[in-house]
Amino acid sequence: MKGNVAAIVLIVLGVFFLLTNLGLISISLRELLRVWWPIALIAVGVALFFTPGGKGR
Repeated sequence: MKGNVAAIVLIVLGVFFLLTNLGLISISLRELLRVWWPIALIAVGVALFFTPGGKGR
């Protein structure tokens, strides 16, 4: 699951930067991160929750 999450994040970031460079969207990454940074914490928590073979299991 951890590898899949990293792959999805890279794909989403790549699409975002491509659309920004093509002028199809005009969203500031700084503003986006300033508002939505907690979603990164949630994503890491969900990824850790579903990672098999964790210690203590």
